[in-house]
Amino acid sequence: MSAPLSGTQVRLESGPYAADIASVGASLRSLTAGGRDLVVPFAADAVRPLYRGVVLVPWPNRVVDGRYTFEGVEQQLALTEPERGHALHGLVGWTDFRVAASTPTRAVLEAEVPAQQGYPHRLAVTVTYTLGADGLETRIRTENTGPDAAPYGTSGHPYLVGGPGHVDDWTLTVAAAQVLQVDPERLVPTGLAPVAGGSFDFHEGRAIGDLFLDHAFTGLARDASGLARVEVRAADGHGAALTWDDVCGWVQLHTADRPEPEWNRAGLAAEPMTCPPDAFNSGTDLIVLQPGDHHEAAWRIAAV
Repeated sequence: MSAPLSGTQVRLESGPYAADIASVGASLRSLTAGGRDLVVPFAADAVRPLYRGVVLVPWPNRVVDGRYTFEGVEQQLALTEPERGHALHGLVGWTDFRVAASTPTRAVLEAEVPAQQGYPHRLAVTVTYTLGADGLETRIRTENTGPDAAPYGTSGHPYLVGGPGHVDDWTLTVAAAQVLQVDPERLVPTGLAPVAGGSFDFHEGRAIGDLFLDHAFTGLARDASGLARVEVRAADGHGAALTWDDVCGWVQLHTADRPEPEWNRAGLAAEPMTCPPDAFNSGTDLIVLQPGDHHEAAWRIAAV
């Protein structure tokens, strides 16, 4: 029997929560609470639309023109966002991870990033999903198994669902001090700006409406446990929340504006990132993994 197009499937269940994990991209294929979607799902036998639920390694977001210099050597990555001419979202989005372990509440997936043109480094990546009474935790552990230092960043790509309808119908709350501005055509970063009082100020929670978002936020407010938070809610007050610690100092928010009616503004991508877009060039919050070093990042999605 052939496997589904999205790879090996793992079902997790705990209390009101259920999650489906697909091995291609170590993707979060669905997450529900009491039958209510918390992320935009996709079918097991579908070629995953966009980057729904995928893990992003060894960089999140864009490397502008796919070109960067590391330790004095210029590298050229494949341009995986051809319409804008960038290298997008790392190298494991279409990797079929191996399911190393699974229980009713936990799945462990493993893959290797081989040394290749544009990224001559070797990484071992372990993605662990754990479902409990407090929602679903995604944890990414990456080790540099090669002989040289490697530039690195990571994130995930869940599309949060506030409730019925589309992004326009939901309220967004995120307490961030600054937004990374981008040019409107190619989304190349142009500099940080304060959000206070402007169209990107969601400290108190307000309707998204028809606002276009594909921007990184930083200067994140954190609670007593050190967690930052993004919430989307429908008019009835229910929705989804994503929380993460200070390993990720950035969050990308994207309203998923698409020409396809079935995909357009169907969910809000919320991506906790260790570094901003184009960090391979700017160096901002870029992680350098020495041989044998490892790095971990994690976030949690729960119903509200």
